[in-house]
Amino acid sequence: NGDADLYVGDPQAHVNADDGLFEFATCHGHYHFRNYARYELIDPSTGHVWRSAKRGFCMLDTDPTPAYYGQAPREPNFINCGNTTFAGNQGISHGWTDTYRFDLGGQYFVLDGGDGQPEVPPGTYALRITANPSYEESRKNPCRFRDPAAGLCHALRESNYANNVAEITLDIPSHPGRTGVGPLAGAPGTEEKPEH
Repeated sequence: NGDADLYVGDPQAHVNADDGLFEFATCHGHYHFRNYARYELIDPSTGHVWRSAKRGFCMLDTDPTPAYYGQAPREPNFINCGNTTFAGNQGISHGWTDTYRFDLGGQYFVLDGGDGQPEVPPGTYALRITANPSYEESRKNPCRFRDPAAGLCHALRESNYANNVAEITLDIPSHPGRTGVGPLAGAPGTEEKPEH
């Protein structure tokens, strides 16, 4: 919704410069931008936080911003993530969005404890998404831009770091197994297998 493109460019140039912005994601076979967003599932009664499987991002123009505020969408500029053998061009053009759909690997929380975190019990939770989250500086995660108010690092420079959080409340039911809940409940391949 800003007035200019978010330009990152070829991830390989950043990898060659060892600036900590990108890492190669073997799960998707391309470069992911680090520290672009953070997804957290929070139990408001205990304050416990679960991390999502989603940790890296490839920034592309996937969809025009809805209705683009009454203007016709322009052509996308950023359409390739890049990998170790093919140059990429990452960013998000003004008037475009980078949509991560549920059917792309890694767009989820593991609820049953299979990822080494505690099982998520049924209940009401806060889902918090933070764009350009703050992080502590380290050798593998150098400080690109420091927020003068909080003293923490950010991957992208902004005029205001205080408006990067969105949060919604959601209810997690008892774990239904493979039958599922929601729009894919009962879809082929999700039905419970009988035990022998």
